[in-house]
This record gives sequence, C-alpha cells and structure tokens, in this order.
Amino acid sequence: MPPLAILLLITSAFMHAFWNLILKQSESKYVAMNWQVILSGGAALIAVFFVGLPPREMWTFAIASTFLEIFYFLLLMYAYSDHDFSLIYPIARGAAPALVVLWADIFLAETPTTGGMIGIALIVAGMIIIGSTSLLHNHEGKPHLKGIFLALGVALLISIYTIVDGTAVKAHPDSALPYALSMFAGVPLLTTPFMLRRFGAGAFAQAWRGQGWNLALGGALGVVAYTTALYAYSFAPLNYSEAIREVSVVIGAFFGWRFLGEKMGGYRLLGAGVIFAGISLIAVFG
Repeated sequence: MPPLAILLLITSAFMHAFWNLILKQSESKYVAMNWQVILSGGAALIAVFFVGLPPREMWTFAIASTFLEIFYFLLLMYAYSDHDFSLIYPIARGAAPALVVLWADIFLAETPTTGGMIGIALIVAGMIIIGSTSLLHNHEGKPHLKGIFLALGVALLISIYTIVDGTAVKAHPDSALPYALSMFAGVPLLTTPFMLRRFGAGAFAQAWRGQGWNLALGGALGVVAYTTALYAYSFAPLNYSEAIREVSVVIGAFFGWRFLGEKMGGYRLLGAGVIFAGISLIAVFG
C-alpha cells in the first residue's frame, strides 16, 4: 500500500468516527443527520461551481451512489435511535471491508492474498465478539439481534456504494473531487422533503438552536472524510483501502465508551482490537 494512501485513509477514519459521535449525541437522530446532509450538500454545491462537474462517464455512478447514500443515511439514523454507538458503529464498519473484498474480486479483479484473507477472518471474528455482548442486553432478557442485523444492513450498503465509487474514481482518478461533491450535493434534494414532511420545520429549528455548530462540524467532517478516502481509492487497491479506513471501528468503540458513557466492557474492547488486528494484517500483508 502506498504510504500516502495509508495516511489519507487513517485521517479519513478519525473524521468519520467523530461525525458519527456527533450524530449519536443528537436528541433527534433523523433531524440531526439531515441537517448534516443539508449543510454538507450546500457546501458541496458551492464548491461545484469552482471545480466543475465530473465527466459524463461518471454521472451514472454518481446518481447510483447518491441513492445508495440516502438509504445508508436513513438506515444508520434508525439504528442509532435505539442501539449503542459502540455496538452499531464497530459492526457496520467492520463488516464492510469483508464485503468490499468480495465485490472487488468480482468486479475489479482484485484478488486478496493469503494474509488478506486472514485479516478478513479476524474482522469477522471481531464482529462476532462485539455482537455477542448485546445478544442479551435488553430489558426483557431476550436475545437482542435487531441491532446486529441493522448494523449488518448498514455494512452491506457501505460495501455497495464503496465499490460503485471506487470503480468510478479508478477510471477517472483526476475527477475524484468533483465526483464526491456532485454526489453530496444531490443527497439533500431527496432526503430533505421527506424529513420535513415527517418531522416538520419546527423540529429542524429546534435541533439547530440546540447544537447548530456541532451539526455544521458534522456536515463538514462527512464531506472531507469521504472525499479524502475517495482520493486514496483512486490510486490504491480498493479492497485493502476500505479495510484500512475501517480503523475507525476501534476509534468509534472508544468514543462510545469514553464520551457517551456506554458500557463497552472488556468484550467489546477485545472485539475492536481483533478487528484492528485484521485491518493491520491486511494493510501489511494484503
């Protein structure tokens, strides 16, 4: 892996974990997420006037990715409404690399090495460890599988839009920035009318009064984090790049424990460490 790609992906991971933390701290996850989408989309739209649109060959990818991002945002907001940040985030981000390796092998002919496959196995093991801590973690004492399935659904969407975006920027590496900006600019056009109809303008005003600066920061982090990752995708192997970026699972698990007071416990910490070990193995030997 090129050292520059590793640096960019780790930087992206820190920013991504932080904006997810901001979202989880919001009282209304749906409204807060859409505020971030609106702010990031508005900034991206302004930037498009300066950097221009991506080539026409990328438009189909950008449109497909926009719809995938919308489904991702909606599912992520729903997951965060009722489940721990330190459960949803590590599983969602930890499962995605394993799926991306599969898609990259099928669509980009990027076949993982033996070391890479061992790394994938460690990532899956880490997910199992983290997920097992919530199987009985509810008030009724029944197996709590809903959060795990929601997190895996988020992971599936992440893997699909990653392969779409990775394919696009590899074909046009000089257009990663306009591609990312056009995608972010399109998302709020579809999510905002739905959210306003469901929650009303009053809920948006209240959320802004309560944490306007945090929402603005989250929106900025979302754009910069993914644009940074896209640039790395354009010149580094996609299967391993996505895996390295998911060092954010360890950061996210720590954030949930340190700043939200979630009872991550030794098992979740162990699971996050195993996932990190798998990611590191992919980065070094993949």
